[in-house]
Amino acid sequence: MNDPQRIIVHFDLDAFFVSVECIRDPSLKGKALIVGGSRERGVVAACSYEARKYGIHSAMPMATAMRLCPHATVLNGSRGEYSKYSRWVTEIIASKAPLFEKASIDEFYLDLTGMDKYFNPYQWTIDLRQEIINQTGLPISFALASNKMIAKIATNEAKPNGYMQVAFGKEQEFLAPLPVNKIPGVGGQTYKLLMEMGIQTIGDVVTRSPEELELRLGNYGAELLEKAKGKHYGEVVAYHEAKSVSTENTFDTNTADLDFLMSELVRMTEKVAHELRQDNKMAGCVTIKIRYPDFETTSRQTSIPYSFYDDELIPVAKDLFNKLYRSGELIRLLGVRLSELTDEALQTNLFDDVEKKTDLYKAIDEVKNKFGKSAITRARTI
Repeated sequence: MNDPQRIIVHFDLDAFFVSVECIRDPSLKGKALIVGGSRERGVVAACSYEARKYGIHSAMPMATAMRLCPHATVLNGSRGEYSKYSRWVTEIIASKAPLFEKASIDEFYLDLTGMDKYFNPYQWTIDLRQEIINQTGLPISFALASNKMIAKIATNEAKPNGYMQVAFGKEQEFLAPLPVNKIPGVGGQTYKLLMEMGIQTIGDVVTRSPEELELRLGNYGAELLEKAKGKHYGEVVAYHEAKSVSTENTFDTNTADLDFLMSELVRMTEKVAHELRQDNKMAGCVTIKIRYPDFETTSRQTSIPYSFYDDELIPVAKDLFNKLYRSGELIRLLGVRLSELTDEALQTNLFDDVEKKTDLYKAIDEVKNKFGKSAITRARTI
Protein backbone atom coordinates (compact mmCIF):
# COMPACT_ATOMS: atom_id res chain seq x y z
CA MET A 1 0.00 0.00 0.00
CA ASN A 2 1.45 3.37 -1.04
CA ASP A 3 1.93 6.11 1.50
CA PRO A 4 -0.51 9.04 1.11
CA GLN A 5 0.66 12.10 -0.82
CA ARG A 6 2.31 14.47 1.64
CA ILE A 7 0.68 17.90 1.79
CA ILE A 8 2.96 20.48 3.41
CA VAL A 9 2.30 24.20 3.91
CA HIS A 10 4.88 26.84 4.77
CA PHE A 11 3.62 30.11 6.30
CA ASP A 12 5.88 33.16 6.60
CA LEU A 13 4.90 36.50 8.13
CA ASP A 14 6.14 39.16 5.69
CA ALA A 15 8.77 41.57 7.06
CA PHE A 16 7.37 40.64 10.46
CA PHE A 17 9.01 43.22 12.74
CA VAL A 18 8.29 45.98 10.20
CA SER A 19 4.67 44.86 9.83
CA VAL A 20 4.12 45.02 13.59
CA GLU A 21 5.61 48.52 13.73
CA CYS A 22 3.29 49.65 10.90
CA ILE A 23 0.27 48.32 12.81
CA ARG A 24 1.42 50.28 15.86
CA ASP A 25 1.98 53.42 13.76
CA PRO A 26 0.16 53.36 10.37
CA SER A 27 2.04 56.51 9.26
CA LEU A 28 5.10 54.28 8.75
CA LYS A 29 3.47 52.36 5.89
CA GLY A 30 5.16 52.85 2.54
CA LYS A 31 8.34 54.29 4.06
CA ALA A 32 11.88 52.97 3.95
CA LEU A 33 11.83 51.55 7.48
CA ILE A 34 14.63 49.83 9.38
CA VAL A 35 14.15 48.03 12.70
CA GLY A 36 17.11 47.37 14.98
CA GLY A 37 19.83 49.39 16.65
CA SER A 38 20.29 53.10 16.06
CA ARG A 39 21.55 55.07 13.07
CA GLU A 40 25.12 54.79 14.35
CA ARG A 41 25.35 51.29 15.84
CA GLY A 42 23.88 47.79 15.88
CA VAL A 43 22.63 45.72 12.97
CA VAL A 44 19.50 45.65 10.84
CA ALA A 45 17.00 43.24 12.42
CA ALA A 46 14.40 43.81 9.70
CA CYS A 47 13.61 46.28 6.94
CA SER A 48 10.64 47.21 4.79
CA TYR A 49 10.41 46.28 1.12
CA GLU A 50 10.91 49.99 0.36
CA ALA A 51 14.26 49.87 2.20
CA ARG A 52 15.27 46.65 0.45
CA LYS A 53 15.21 48.49 -2.87
CA TYR A 54 18.35 50.29 -1.70
CA GLY A 55 20.16 46.99 -1.07
CA ILE A 56 19.50 46.86 2.68
CA HIS A 57 19.06 43.43 4.27
CA SER A 58 18.87 41.89 7.74
CA ALA A 59 22.12 41.51 9.73
CA MET A 60 23.70 44.40 7.78
CA PRO A 61 25.58 46.90 10.00
CA MET A 62 23.43 49.98 10.62
CA ALA A 63 26.23 52.28 9.46
CA THR A 64 26.23 50.54 6.06
CA ALA A 65 22.43 50.73 5.83
CA MET A 66 22.55 54.47 6.56
CA ARG A 67 25.02 55.01 3.74
CA LEU A 68 22.74 53.15 1.33
CA CYS A 69 19.56 54.88 2.47
CA PRO A 70 20.25 57.97 4.62
CA HIS A 71 16.58 59.03 4.65
CA ALA A 72 15.37 55.73 6.17
CA THR A 73 13.26 55.80 9.33
CA VAL A 74 15.01 53.83 12.09
CA LEU A 75 13.28 52.20 15.07
CA ASN A 76 14.90 50.35 17.97
CA GLY A 77 12.20 47.68 17.93
CA SER A 78 9.41 46.58 20.25
CA ARG A 79 10.39 43.09 21.39
CA GLY A 80 7.36 42.64 23.60
CA GLU A 81 5.01 43.43 20.72
CA TYR A 82 6.76 40.97 18.38
CA SER A 83 6.38 38.23 20.98
CA LYS A 84 2.70 39.09 21.46
CA TYR A 85 1.87 39.01 17.74
CA SER A 86 3.83 35.80 17.21
CA ARG A 87 1.86 34.12 19.99
CA TRP A 88 -1.38 35.42 18.50
CA VAL A 89 -0.63 33.86 15.09
CA THR A 90 0.52 30.63 16.78
CA GLU A 91 -2.79 30.39 18.66
CA ILE A 92 -4.82 30.86 15.46
CA ILE A 93 -2.85 28.14 13.65
CA ALA A 94 -2.98 25.81 16.67
CA SER A 95 -6.78 26.12 16.78
CA LYS A 96 -7.11 24.93 13.16
CA ALA A 97 -4.15 22.80 12.07
CA PRO A 98 -3.95 19.08 12.94
CA LEU A 99 -0.12 19.16 12.98
CA PHE A 100 2.15 22.20 12.83
CA GLU A 101 5.72 23.21 13.58
CA LYS A 102 6.80 26.67 14.68
CA ALA A 103 10.14 27.01 12.91
CA SER A 104 10.83 30.55 14.14
CA ILE A 105 9.05 33.58 15.55
CA ASP A 106 7.50 34.31 12.13
CA GLU A 107 7.59 30.98 10.30
CA PHE A 108 5.39 27.86 10.46
CA TYR A 109 5.08 24.49 8.71
CA LEU A 110 1.75 22.62 8.59
CA ASP A 111 1.28 18.97 7.65
CA LEU A 112 -2.16 18.54 6.04
CA THR A 113 -1.54 15.00 4.74
CA GLY A 114 -4.83 13.09 4.55
CA MET A 115 -7.05 16.16 4.78
CA ASP A 116 -7.75 15.97 1.05
CA LYS A 117 -10.18 13.13 1.77
CA TYR A 118 -12.52 15.64 3.35
CA PHE A 119 -11.92 19.03 1.69
CA ASN A 120 -9.55 21.00 -0.53
CA PRO A 121 -6.34 21.64 1.49
CA TYR A 122 -5.34 24.59 -0.72
CA GLN A 123 -8.64 26.41 -0.18
CA TRP A 124 -8.50 25.50 3.53
CA THR A 125 -5.07 27.18 3.75
CA ILE A 126 -6.26 30.24 1.82
CA ASP A 127 -9.08 30.59 4.36
CA LEU A 128 -6.67 30.17 7.30
CA ARG A 129 -4.35 32.83 5.86
CA GLN A 130 -7.30 35.23 5.53
CA GLU A 131 -8.32 34.55 9.13
CA ILE A 132 -4.81 35.41 10.33
CA ILE A 133 -4.85 38.65 8.31
CA ASN A 134 -8.36 39.58 9.52
CA GLN A 135 -7.57 38.98 13.18
CA THR A 136 -4.02 40.34 13.44
CA GLY A 137 -3.70 42.75 10.52
CA LEU A 138 -0.37 41.13 9.60
CA PRO A 139 0.55 40.33 5.98
CA ILE A 140 1.44 36.65 5.57
CA SER A 141 2.50 34.49 2.62
CA PHE A 142 2.27 30.74 2.14
CA ALA A 143 2.93 27.94 -0.31
CA LEU A 144 1.56 24.40 -0.44
CA ALA A 145 3.74 21.61 -1.81
CA SER A 146 4.83 18.01 -1.36
CA ASN A 147 7.66 18.72 1.10
CA LYS A 148 9.07 21.37 3.44
CA MET A 149 11.87 22.54 1.13
CA ILE A 150 9.64 23.13 -1.89
CA ALA A 151 7.03 24.86 0.29
CA LYS A 152 9.65 27.23 1.76
CA ILE A 153 11.20 28.11 -1.60
CA ALA A 154 7.74 28.66 -3.09
CA THR A 155 6.68 30.91 -0.21
CA ASN A 156 9.64 33.17 -0.96
CA GLU A 157 8.47 33.31 -4.59
CA ALA A 158 4.92 34.18 -3.47
CA LYS A 159 6.03 37.16 -1.36
CA PRO A 160 5.04 39.78 -0.53
CA ASN A 161 1.68 38.87 0.97
CA GLY A 162 0.82 36.21 -1.59
CA TYR A 163 0.34 32.46 -1.90
CA MET A 164 0.81 29.63 -4.37
CA GLN A 165 0.69 25.87 -4.83
CA VAL A 166 3.35 23.72 -6.47
CA ALA A 167 1.48 20.89 -8.19
CA PHE A 168 2.50 17.41 -7.06
CA GLY A 169 4.92 15.90 -9.59
CA LYS A 170 5.93 19.35 -10.87
CA GLU A 171 8.58 20.08 -8.20
CA GLN A 172 11.61 19.82 -10.50
CA GLU A 173 9.85 21.87 -13.17
CA PHE A 174 9.11 24.59 -10.61
CA LEU A 175 12.70 24.69 -9.34
CA ALA A 176 14.53 24.53 -12.69
CA PRO A 177 14.53 28.25 -13.68
CA LEU A 178 15.32 29.56 -10.17
CA PRO A 179 18.84 30.74 -9.22
CA VAL A 180 20.77 27.92 -7.56
CA ASN A 181 21.23 29.89 -4.33
CA LYS A 182 17.47 29.65 -3.75
CA ILE A 183 18.17 26.15 -2.42
CA PRO A 184 18.47 26.28 1.39
CA GLY A 185 22.05 25.55 2.39
CA VAL A 186 23.70 27.08 -0.68
CA GLY A 187 25.75 29.81 1.01
CA GLY A 188 28.14 32.36 -0.41
CA GLN A 189 31.13 30.05 -0.87
CA THR A 190 29.11 27.20 -2.41
CA TYR A 191 27.30 29.63 -4.70
CA LYS A 192 30.61 31.07 -5.91
CA LEU A 193 31.95 27.58 -6.62
CA LEU A 194 28.78 26.60 -8.51
CA MET A 195 29.00 29.75 -10.63
CA GLU A 196 32.60 28.85 -11.47
CA MET A 197 31.29 25.45 -12.62
CA GLY A 198 28.77 27.20 -14.89
CA ILE A 199 25.83 26.22 -12.68
CA GLN A 200 23.55 29.26 -12.43
CA THR A 201 20.08 27.77 -12.04
CA ILE A 202 18.71 24.84 -10.07
CA GLY A 203 17.96 23.18 -13.41
CA ASP A 204 21.66 23.31 -14.26
CA VAL A 205 22.46 21.12 -11.26
CA VAL A 206 20.52 18.10 -12.57
CA THR A 207 22.44 18.21 -15.86
CA ARG A 208 25.64 17.32 -14.01
CA SER A 209 26.68 13.84 -12.94
CA PRO A 210 26.75 12.85 -9.26
CA GLU A 211 30.46 12.13 -9.66
CA GLU A 212 31.26 15.67 -10.89
CA LEU A 213 29.23 17.30 -8.12
CA GLU A 214 30.83 15.11 -5.46
CA LEU A 215 34.32 15.82 -6.84
CA ARG A 216 33.79 19.58 -6.57
CA LEU A 217 31.46 19.77 -3.53
CA GLY A 218 32.32 16.67 -1.51
CA ASN A 219 29.47 14.96 0.33
CA TYR A 220 27.22 17.98 -0.25
CA GLY A 221 27.21 17.22 -3.98
CA ALA A 222 24.81 14.27 -3.63
CA GLU A 223 22.54 16.24 -1.26
CA LEU A 224 22.42 19.20 -3.65
CA LEU A 225 21.44 16.92 -6.54
CA GLU A 226 18.58 15.45 -4.51
CA LYS A 227 17.34 18.92 -3.58
CA ALA A 228 17.60 20.13 -7.19
CA LYS A 229 15.31 17.24 -8.16
CA GLY A 230 12.79 18.51 -5.61
CA LYS A 231 13.34 15.73 -3.10
CA HIS A 232 13.29 16.47 0.64
CA TYR A 233 12.29 14.23 3.51
CA GLY A 234 12.21 16.53 6.55
CA GLU A 235 9.22 15.92 8.82
CA VAL A 236 6.95 18.53 10.35
CA VAL A 237 7.82 18.32 14.04
CA ALA A 238 4.79 18.84 16.27
CA TYR A 239 5.01 22.12 18.18
CA HIS A 240 4.89 21.85 21.95
CA GLU A 241 5.54 24.88 24.11
CA ALA A 242 7.77 23.72 26.96
CA LYS A 243 5.79 24.19 30.16
CA SER A 244 7.97 25.94 32.72
CA VAL A 245 10.99 25.99 35.00
CA SER A 246 10.48 26.84 38.63
CA THR A 247 12.01 26.80 42.08
CA GLU A 248 10.60 27.44 45.55
CA ASN A 249 11.86 27.53 49.10
CA THR A 250 10.00 26.65 52.30
CA PHE A 251 11.76 28.57 55.06
CA ASP A 252 12.85 26.92 58.32
CA THR A 253 11.33 29.87 60.15
CA ASN A 254 8.45 31.99 58.86
CA THR A 255 9.80 35.43 58.01
CA ALA A 256 8.80 38.98 57.14
CA ASP A 257 12.42 40.17 56.73
CA LEU A 258 12.24 42.06 53.43
CA ASP A 259 16.02 42.11 52.90
CA PHE A 260 16.15 38.34 53.27
CA LEU A 261 13.06 37.81 51.07
CA MET A 262 14.48 40.02 48.31
CA SER A 263 17.80 38.19 48.51
CA GLU A 264 15.99 34.86 48.13
CA LEU A 265 13.89 36.21 45.26
CA VAL A 266 17.02 37.31 43.37
CA ARG A 267 18.79 34.02 44.07
CA MET A 268 15.86 31.92 42.83
CA THR A 269 15.35 34.05 39.72
CA GLU A 270 19.04 33.69 38.88
CA LYS A 271 18.73 29.93 39.34
CA VAL A 272 15.80 29.43 36.94
CA ALA A 273 17.25 31.89 34.42
CA HIS A 274 20.47 29.85 34.43
CA GLU A 275 18.44 26.69 33.71
CA LEU A 276 16.75 28.45 30.79
CA ARG A 277 20.06 29.42 29.24
CA GLN A 278 21.39 25.87 29.59
CA ASP A 279 18.40 24.67 27.52
CA ASN A 280 18.71 27.65 25.13
CA LYS A 281 15.14 28.68 25.89
CA MET A 282 13.51 31.98 26.73
CA ALA A 283 10.52 32.73 28.95
CA GLY A 284 7.50 34.82 28.09
CA CYS A 285 5.87 34.79 31.52
CA VAL A 286 7.05 35.28 35.13
CA THR A 287 5.07 34.05 38.16
CA ILE A 288 5.72 34.72 41.86
CA LYS A 289 4.19 32.44 44.50
CA ILE A 290 3.79 33.25 48.22
CA ARG A 291 2.51 30.90 50.94
CA TYR A 292 1.63 32.27 54.37
CA PRO A 293 1.85 30.38 57.72
CA ASP A 294 -1.85 29.39 57.54
CA PHE A 295 -1.03 27.70 54.15
CA GLU A 296 -2.97 30.30 52.17
CA THR A 297 -1.15 30.39 48.83
CA THR A 298 -1.28 33.30 46.40
CA SER A 299 0.43 33.94 43.08
CA ARG A 300 0.73 36.67 40.49
CA GLN A 301 2.08 36.53 36.95
CA THR A 302 2.77 38.79 34.00
CA SER A 303 3.71 38.35 30.35
CA ILE A 304 7.08 39.77 29.27
CA PRO A 305 9.14 40.11 26.10
CA TYR A 306 10.90 36.75 25.73
CA SER A 307 14.08 36.73 27.82
CA PHE A 308 16.58 34.55 29.67
CA TYR A 309 18.64 37.39 31.14
CA ASP A 310 18.86 37.84 34.92
CA ASP A 311 18.87 41.64 34.69
CA GLU A 312 15.59 41.61 32.73
CA LEU A 313 13.83 38.94 34.81
CA ILE A 314 14.81 40.08 38.33
CA PRO A 315 13.08 43.52 38.17
CA VAL A 316 9.88 41.81 36.95
CA ALA A 317 10.05 39.29 39.82
CA LYS A 318 10.57 42.09 42.35
CA ASP A 319 7.66 44.10 40.96
CA LEU A 320 5.34 41.07 41.11
CA PHE A 321 6.43 40.35 44.70
CA ASN A 322 5.76 43.94 45.79
CA LYS A 323 2.28 43.84 44.22
CA LEU A 324 1.47 40.43 45.71
CA TYR A 325 2.96 40.58 49.22
CA ARG A 326 0.76 41.69 52.14
CA SER A 327 3.20 44.03 53.88
CA GLY A 328 4.40 42.93 57.30
CA GLU A 329 2.94 39.40 57.15
CA LEU A 330 5.11 36.36 57.77
CA ILE A 331 5.92 34.17 54.76
CA ARG A 332 6.32 30.39 54.87
CA LEU A 333 7.23 29.74 51.22
CA LEU A 334 8.45 31.78 48.25
CA GLY A 335 8.58 30.56 44.65
CA VAL A 336 9.55 31.76 41.17
CA ARG A 337 8.31 30.21 37.93
CA LEU A 338 9.23 31.05 34.34
CA SER A 339 6.77 29.77 31.73
CA GLU A 340 5.69 30.12 28.08
CA LEU A 341 9.13 28.81 27.18
CA THR A 342 10.35 28.78 23.62
CA ASP A 343 13.61 28.24 21.75
CA GLU A 344 12.77 30.29 18.68
CA ALA A 345 12.45 33.72 20.28
CA LEU A 346 16.17 34.50 20.13
CA GLN A 347 15.23 36.25 16.88
CA THR A 348 13.53 39.00 18.84
CA ASN A 349 16.91 39.88 20.32
CA LEU A 350 18.72 41.19 17.25
CA PHE A 351 19.09 44.63 18.73
CA ASP A 352 21.96 46.79 20.02
CA ASP A 353 23.97 45.14 22.79
CA VAL A 354 22.38 41.71 22.81
CA GLU A 355 25.45 39.94 21.45
CA LYS A 356 27.67 41.49 24.14
CA LYS A 357 25.12 40.66 26.84
CA THR A 358 24.77 37.07 25.63
CA ASP A 359 28.55 36.64 25.64
CA LEU A 360 28.66 38.02 29.19
CA TYR A 361 26.06 35.56 30.45
CA LYS A 362 27.75 32.72 28.56
CA ALA A 363 30.98 33.50 30.44
CA ILE A 364 29.13 33.65 33.77
CA ASP A 365 27.38 30.33 33.07
CA GLU A 366 30.67 28.65 32.16
CA VAL A 367 32.04 29.61 35.59
CA LYS A 368 28.86 28.36 37.29
CA ASN A 369 28.95 25.07 35.39
CA LYS A 370 32.59 24.52 36.28
CA PHE A 371 32.67 25.67 39.89
CA GLY A 372 29.01 25.40 40.96
CA LYS A 373 25.96 27.64 40.64
CA SER A 374 26.94 29.64 43.71
CA ALA A 375 30.39 30.50 42.30
CA ILE A 376 29.06 33.81 40.98
CA THR A 377 26.08 35.53 42.60
CA ARG A 378 24.75 39.07 42.84
CA ALA A 379 25.77 41.10 45.89
CA ARG A 380 22.08 41.21 46.85
CA THR A 381 22.04 37.45 47.50
CA ILE A 382 25.06 37.42 49.85
